[in-house]
Amino acid sequence: MRTDIFARLDREPEPPKIETPRMSPHRIALFGGTLAFYLAIVIAVLMSSWLVTLDWKVMLFRPYQQWPGIHAFLDYYVVLGQRGPTAVMVACWLGWRSWRQHTLRPLLTLGASLLLLNVTVGAVKIGLGRLGPHYATQIGSAELFAGGDIFPSGHTANAVVTWGILAYLAATPRARRYLSAMSAIVSLGVGLTTVYLGTHWLSDVVLGWAAGLLILLGLPWVEPLITRAENWIFAAREWLSARGRTVAPQPAPAGAPRPATAGLPSMGDAAQGSAREPAGAGGHQTTVVTATGGRPRAHTAPPAHPGHTARSERTPVTPAGSRRPPHTERTPRGGAAPARPVAGG
Repeated sequence: MRTDIFARLDREPEPPKIETPRMSPHRIALFGGTLAFYLAIVIAVLMSSWLVTLDWKVMLFRPYQQWPGIHAFLDYYVVLGQRGPTAVMVACWLGWRSWRQHTLRPLLTLGASLLLLNVTVGAVKIGLGRLGPHYATQIGSAELFAGGDIFPSGHTANAVVTWGILAYLAATPRARRYLSAMSAIVSLGVGLTTVYLGTHWLSDVVLGWAAGLLILLGLPWVEPLITRAENWIFAAREWLSARGRTVAPQPAPAGAPRPATAGLPSMGDAAQGSAREPAGAGGHQTTVVTATGGRPRAHTAPPAHPGHTARSERTPVTPAGSRRPPHTERTPRGGAAPARPVAGG
């Protein structure tokens, strides 16, 4: 019995399919507005505008010193934005949904979103090279192109994508509303926590929110690739299963008896009739004549054990005496009749 996840998927009834979001005009408008906001934040930081001044004011305020009582709690809360732990938690939930709903789309969607997150956010981080508040060198400077990697905030963008994917894959509109509100609260809290701890500028967090939202809004464009990947995985699984059921012939080991070949007579040919001829004291030869008039095949029987005669050469053994009582008056068969006395003179 198969115990893999695909066998379990085959045994489950087909549930209602998850509704795939489409690029509606409303979603396209949101994507365009978020992209414009994203570019505005990048330009404002590049020009060292009022946004950079606000970053320095918040940094010099040092929130972690103003409210030290919540520092320990926020150290644990910020883990909700780390990619490793959150990806494992969400992948477990989506894996269970894939198991129950007979589809790999939830897991593939999560993988595609995380891949897009790494490519887009990572490229901007490396390209701009901004230093964090703890490593700033000049007050009022944007600290760009200095070898850093904190702009935009990876924790914030990851929180938006990882928890927002649950709302994106929701099966009902009501569940989508609740999960959207939950993911917004979590991602908002993670971003502000990084500002409190002093690991990110405020503009880093704002740009991280916009980066994560762009990925969620643009996922419907990736849906055709996700569908192709799912079909390819199931097709490969069927091919491997069919190949596993095909048993390849194994070569016979040395010294093992070989199976009967086509040259030997069949049972039908042997039942047609046979003629036997004595072959001398050493053995006998058997000639099999097929019903189709083919060439006769001769088989030589093994020689008899030395010291024993063949059955045809043995003398018949008669009993030592007859079981019937002797009759003196009965004439033996084939013998001469006894002489009778002549009556008279």
